[in-house]
Amino acid sequence: MAGKVKNYYAGGNTAHGFYSLFESNLAGLEKLFILKGGPGTGKSTLMKQVGHEWLKKGFDIEFLHCSSDNESIDGVLIPALKIGIVDGTAPHVIEPKAPGAIEEYVNLGKAWDAEKLAVSKNEILELSERIAESYQAAYELFHDALEIHDEWEKIYIENMDFQKANELTEDIIDDLFGKMYVNKKSDIRHRFLGAATPNGPVDFIQNLTEDLSYRYFIKGRPGSGKSTLLKKLAAVAEQKGFDVEVYHCGFDPNSLDMVIVRELDFAIFDSTSPHEYFPEREGDEIVDMYARVITAGTDEKYRTTLDDISSRYAVKMKQATAYLAQAKGLHDKLEKIYVRSMNFSVVSGIKEEIEKSIEKLAGSRLVKN
Repeated sequence: MAGKVKNYYAGGNTAHGFYSLFESNLAGLEKLFILKGGPGTGKSTLMKQVGHEWLKKGFDIEFLHCSSDNESIDGVLIPALKIGIVDGTAPHVIEPKAPGAIEEYVNLGKAWDAEKLAVSKNEILELSERIAESYQAAYELFHDALEIHDEWEKIYIENMDFQKANELTEDIIDDLFGKMYVNKKSDIRHRFLGAATPNGPVDFIQNLTEDLSYRYFIKGRPGSGKSTLLKKLAAVAEQKGFDVEVYHCGFDPNSLDMVIVRELDFAIFDSTSPHEYFPEREGDEIVDMYARVITAGTDEKYRTTLDDISSRYAVKMKQATAYLAQAKGLHDKLEKIYVRSMNFSVVSGIKEEIEKSIEKLAGSRLVKN
């Protein structure tokens, strides 16, 4: 029987620039292949192929998606074998812990014709510069949007009953954890459930929560305490020894969007735009922060101001997304240059070498277990 796939992001295009959470997700691996090579050298394709092959063998797989290309991935993990493969090129530079012993660099650049690339040197440099400029413009616009979002939050923060917010948090903590605890050190993984991409916002909430019996959909407004609630739940889970998946906001990584505790079979997440969902099965429940902790009539009282903020925010986000799309278009042109210079039979050989290494490592690990 085939294994299951878990999809998420370990890096994102945010209001704070490119933000990496790779280190948290690669922790504990006993073998990590770090792929080096320019755009169009087949890194994503190689990782997808290896992932799907082990999926067919019955192993659960984690795909680390690329926030800058909706069709690409940045990594693949086989948790049961403690083995992973990642794209080690900028902006997701991986710092090795034990080079050679754990991390192994794999150079896909050996498959390209350097003389052919040299002919296109000026075009490569120009495209690379324009790509960097596009990302910088996107990040500046996301930062502008965050400042507007702060205005949005301020209105609701000033109309919040903090005592009620604390009481609601305590009630939820009691419902989810009770007096349960586990006598072990928690394994905490920091990730993104979604990302700002060239195609707009994307999330994997449905995939990440599909096997869980209990899902709590937090509804509310910006500044109504959703992220604070999630941070407190994550802290309690860690104190009680449970393993926790902490999903950061793909727009502002200082905020949280979801917490999953699989040992207790639940997920609780911010279910507002751009990742708005509604209960659809038994075990789904809404937590309405606006109704519970915000002064009644706040929406109506500040309607004109809120509409203005919402409009300005949407414009900045749309402009930022356009720059991400522009960067993607330029990157596609850069890829074509490298593809013309690649010998993909060499890449196939590299893939076979990686697969043999994984097979060998898997055999020894499975025997140990």
